[in-house]
Amino acid sequence: MQRVISAVRQTLTDLKLAIDGSIIMSETLRDSLDCMYDARIPKHWKKISWESSTLGFWFTELIERNAQFRTWCFDGRPNVFWMTGFFNPQGFLTAMRQEVTRAHKGWALDCVVLHNDVTRFFKDDITTPPTEGVYVHGLFLDGAGWDRRGCKLVEPAPKVLFTPIPVVHIYAINSTGGRDNRLYQCPIYKKPQRTDLTYIACVDLKTNQNPDHWILRGVALLCDIK
Repeated sequence: MQRVISAVRQTLTDLKLAIDGSIIMSETLRDSLDCMYDARIPKHWKKISWESSTLGFWFTELIERNAQFRTWCFDGRPNVFWMTGFFNPQGFLTAMRQEVTRAHKGWALDCVVLHNDVTRFFKDDITTPPTEGVYVHGLFLDGAGWDRRGCKLVEPAPKVLFTPIPVVHIYAINSTGGRDNRLYQCPIYKKPQRTDLTYIACVDLKTNQNPDHWILRGVALLCDIK
């Protein structure tokens, strides 16, 4: 994160000097200026950061990511985590599994698997962290709706493409058994482009229909819908 902030600061400082005529306008600075004019992300910024549709969305995410890391560093561990704000969400979930494994004597990391519960609360309703695991917010359902009272998948409302779901409690359990076939294993992706590079993990969601119904719909959770 410091690398991204330093690159942005250096580029903007140099651009001001180049526009004033204090330094020469290099090819990189000219490209950055053209990208900003067109609301595109400069290439050398994108190379060390993340994908985004416009420069405005990218810069908003920069501020929000930095706010989460800064709060964590200086004010203590957050009660709820914004999964989109991590460069490596898979590593974050793996670290949580390791933390839970160390807290239980005799547990082996190979036998500890991710488990989850969808709460009825949104970010502002959470005042304390969970006793084990993490609370995650900012996920959107693509292809289905969400029954907040019943905590289950339902048909989406007309003309509603994405449905925000409440805070998800993700934790780890010591289990060698298989998953419950009555639950829909919903994949989480960083971006709307669903590829193996944007895949994070799977969470189990309750459903009255057969899980195959939602598989055929292509239902997934997205961290970013822009």
